[in-house]
Amino acid sequence: MSDGTSSQSPPGEAAGRQDIVATTVDRGGLRTVWSRDFALFFVARAVARLGDTMLPVALAAGLLQHGYGAGAVGLAMASTAAAFAGLVVFGGVIADRFSTRRLMIGADLVRLGTQSLAAGLFSSGHVVLWEICAIGFVNGVAGAVFQPGVASTVPRLASDIQAANGAIRIAESAAQLAGPAVAGLLVGFASPGSVFAAHAATYAISALCLLLLRLPRVAPGAPGAPGASGTGGAGRAGGEAGAGPQEHRTGGSFKADLVDGWREFRARTWLWGVIAVWCLYMIAVWGPTVPLVATEVVQQHGPRAYGLVNSALGAGTVVGGFLALRLRPRRMLRAGAVALFAFAGFPASVGAGLGVPAMAAGAAVAGAGMSFWGVMWATSVQTQVPPDVLNRIHAYDVAGSLAMMPVGQALAGPAAAFLGAGHVLLVAGAMSLVVPAALLAVPAIRDLVRADAHALAPRAGAVRGRVRPARR
Repeated sequence: MSDGTSSQSPPGEAAGRQDIVATTVDRGGLRTVWSRDFALFFVARAVARLGDTMLPVALAAGLLQHGYGAGAVGLAMASTAAAFAGLVVFGGVIADRFSTRRLMIGADLVRLGTQSLAAGLFSSGHVVLWEICAIGFVNGVAGAVFQPGVASTVPRLASDIQAANGAIRIAESAAQLAGPAVAGLLVGFASPGSVFAAHAATYAISALCLLLLRLPRVAPGAPGAPGASGTGGAGRAGGEAGAGPQEHRTGGSFKADLVDGWREFRARTWLWGVIAVWCLYMIAVWGPTVPLVATEVVQQHGPRAYGLVNSALGAGTVVGGFLALRLRPRRMLRAGAVALFAFAGFPASVGAGLGVPAMAAGAAVAGAGMSFWGVMWATSVQTQVPPDVLNRIHAYDVAGSLAMMPVGQALAGPAAAFLGAGHVLLVAGAMSLVVPAALLAVPAIRDLVRADAHALAPRAGAVRGRVRPARR
């Protein structure tokens, strides 16, 4: 396997990407992000994230109010997560065969309907657990169809992909801070049904923004453009506003596309290497950290302290997004892995029984490191992978990243009962140092050069009118 490149890539891919990268720097050497269409996509993502962070509060308050217990709340949430994790890979294939914009609009409209139905059920007092779980499952299916298209939409809307990802990360982090608070106010002053109604409204706004969106054409000869050769051998038709050139696949079976996506995923050592290490991260770090931090902080210091620590974590992710807007490392995954070392302070400070200010500080630093890594990773995937397979590879990325999280969460309780929650969190803190060290130990990961490296060189990498190709 090659380091970061696919053995299946078409011969014209490198030249096509150079042409694309060469347009990311304007005459003044400044990178442009904001445009009408990116602003619409930005609002769609921020509003949808706001609604998604309101949902756990609505489910918990609504089900408990109607006589159900914590197990029912977990089951309702799990129905969505299971459908999403199990079907997102197939969603990636669908996104590579049809218009991603239309698929995302359709997914938003489906969730507008399901959440409006949930609002009606909770408002009327007719709450049956299996119905709520069925609604959650449909939401998960819609999310699996929606998510793969996000990865391929960002590069088509913003010339500066890293800055675009940083801006979206900041918006999503701010929404994550505001969502639970807004949901709590709605529950307190109205009812859980009103939160579901507000959640449905966020999908309506997202769908409207995407409907108004105009996706630009990709230049002829670029990867994924009409007529361009690519893995799988099928060209793309389209090019009208809102329909991407890598959309409307006309050849190849669904199974062949699925296998082809897996082949492309495996051909990139840096890609599957990160996902393999991330499985360890989910089992040993993130999985146990989320439930055990909540338990320990609430038991030792009360729910207000937990809210403060969570707010500090969210504020840190905003800071990390701003850092990702400013810093442009040549080796993005190396820089992101170094930033991940900062996460160790979060579980370690709670496991060591430090005070609330120290835990909040550890959470803030951890959030910044995780957010910076997230932007570096998303940008690497979106710029290193050809557009005609990006949706499928992003789907494998999401599925692989989420696969081991339930395992880590399930093992957290038994491990805490055997070792003590504090000791498990200290182990998680130690593993937070092992994971980035493992990432840095893989040459294909630490040495991957950003796709637009030549554009960041002095004078935009131009030598006598020629663009110096980026090392891959």
